Amino acid sequence: MKIKLPAPQQGDIKKVEDSQRAFGRKNYIAMACCLALIVIGFILMAGSGSSVEDGFNPDIFSTRRIVIGPCVTFLGFLLMAFAILITPNKD
Repeated sequence: MKIKLPAPQQGDIKKVEDSQRAFGRKNYIAMACCLALIVIGFILMAGSGSSVEDGFNPDIFSTRRIVIGPCVTFLGFLLMAFAILITPNKD
């Protein structure tokens, strides 16, 4: 049994005004910047691991990987919450 949907009429599609949207342009720009911060933080934490064949690799305990990378990632997540909460300008 097929259900027939009515064909869309010319007047059915309505343009949504900017004041009715959930996010504005500032929100999307701020969220993109925060996403970039999160990705940069994960890149800072990445690196080669320590394998048994090569012996101990002290680079896994570098400041970049255990302090700076997680801080940048956490800052990105924290600022993402604020980027979502930014209210768009209402004229």
